[in-house]
Amino acid sequence: MVLISTHSINNYLHRILTARVYDVARETELDYAMNLSARTANRVYLKREDNQPVFSFKLRGAYNKMAHLTPEERARGVFAASAGNHAQGVALAARKLGVHAVIVMPMTTPAIKIDAVKAHGGEAVEIVLAGESYSDAYRAAVELGTARGLTFVHPFDDPDVIAGQGTVAMEILRQHQAPIHAIFVPIGGGGLIAGVAAYVKSVRPEIRVIGVQTEDSDAMARSLAKGERVELTDVGLFSDGTAVKLAGEETFRLCREHVDEILRVNTDALCAAIKDGFNDTRSMFEPAGALAIAGAKQYAERECLREQTLIAITSGANLNFDRLRFVAERAEVGEAREALFAVTLPEERGSFRRFCALLGARSITEFNYRIGDPQRARLFVGIQTSARDESVQIAQAIAAGGFEVLDLTQDELAKLHLRYMIGGRGDLAHHEQLYRFDFPERPGALTRFLNALDPAWNISLFHYRNHGADYGRILVGIQVPKYDRPAFAEFLAQLGYMYCDESNNPAYRLLLRSDS
Repeated sequence: MVLISTHSINNYLHRILTARVYDVARETELDYAMNLSARTANRVYLKREDNQPVFSFKLRGAYNKMAHLTPEERARGVFAASAGNHAQGVALAARKLGVHAVIVMPMTTPAIKIDAVKAHGGEAVEIVLAGESYSDAYRAAVELGTARGLTFVHPFDDPDVIAGQGTVAMEILRQHQAPIHAIFVPIGGGGLIAGVAAYVKSVRPEIRVIGVQTEDSDAMARSLAKGERVELTDVGLFSDGTAVKLAGEETFRLCREHVDEILRVNTDALCAAIKDGFNDTRSMFEPAGALAIAGAKQYAERECLREQTLIAITSGANLNFDRLRFVAERAEVGEAREALFAVTLPEERGSFRRFCALLGARSITEFNYRIGDPQRARLFVGIQTSARDESVQIAQAIAAGGFEVLDLTQDELAKLHLRYMIGGRGDLAHHEQLYRFDFPERPGALTRFLNALDPAWNISLFHYRNHGADYGRILVGIQVPKYDRPAFAEFLAQLGYMYCDESNNPAYRLLLRSDS
């Protein structure tokens, strides 16, 4: 049960009701999602913040903060740090109010967002690119802003910013006055959900306010569980709009008082939610913009909910176009419409036919095979499914048919790399160690990574594929004799890239690794 502070709620209720946002923002639509409603057996509505002039809710808080500055503060100018959406809000507000704004963005920011900031801000905005993450950009912004005597426009941890975002909830309750079971809100630093929860709990406290985060950027969820703010060492950047290592101090306080629950969703579920949103709106949400949809689907399934009203805030549509390929590939798994398997068959006539017979009417979505063993054939197979637990049933049926099978549906290595590399067992790859590396995806990054690899060890396997995301992913096999492992461990520690040892991954050992 959420404990409600009357003083806190009344303070924010007043701030939200008097917020200045509509000089630049618009009251966005609350659209009925016909397909999502049918799939979840509930009434699902989408609060379309992706339809704002900057394609994100962020301009509400940015403008409200800047509109409340003193004349002296406006004259000096403002500064901000942002991965994109907040920057666009500050830029538009700066031009509207005639305030000079210095905006620091990570060097990994997609070009579409940098160009948008320039377009919205015009001559009022000065853009500085610094660092590889929001945290890097923030440090650079604070140093620059302090030196120039500028006023900071925080992306989430500021009462005026929170109040501006809270006007989203004010519109929802005005637009839908019938019963609402829950409102789902994406969370990064917590500005949007803090404002939404403060308003909803002051006016309609029976409505559940549920936050949604990605599994690899869940700072607020961990903080609420521990009772104090927890800073993450690393965050996943697929949902770059919510990739925040540390929740705000004020947003954490408000969430602890007013938010009912926080859900975590994985990348596959998020990609499926982007597709769901497109099917209902013909609009393409950015990953953060689809988080609330993913959360609503997960919650409805978990609670076996029927005939309830669920509202998901679609917070933005600033999607890098190159990411669509990755989204499309992973949406099928996220929707539980594809299962992936490694299957071993005897290398003899009729084996594949017998295998296909076990699948019945199911369609094969992918089939990869390369001869490499006179006795056994190893396949990578994608199979169309219709239910989330169907991969278990399929694996059991294949095993009952006398074939070795490994379910890879939830195996990240298989989904990112191995499906494109089947048939690569190397008899010459002695002492091979397999590692996944992540690095910021920008021009020249791959070359810099290759230059950083020590030539003392031979590369026996290499796979890189541009997924259209902010981080590039490489799979590398390196031949390291046992006696050289300590030196190799030291090399990895000094390399400066995030990595994961996949040498004992069962899919790798089955499909790629030589037994020698």
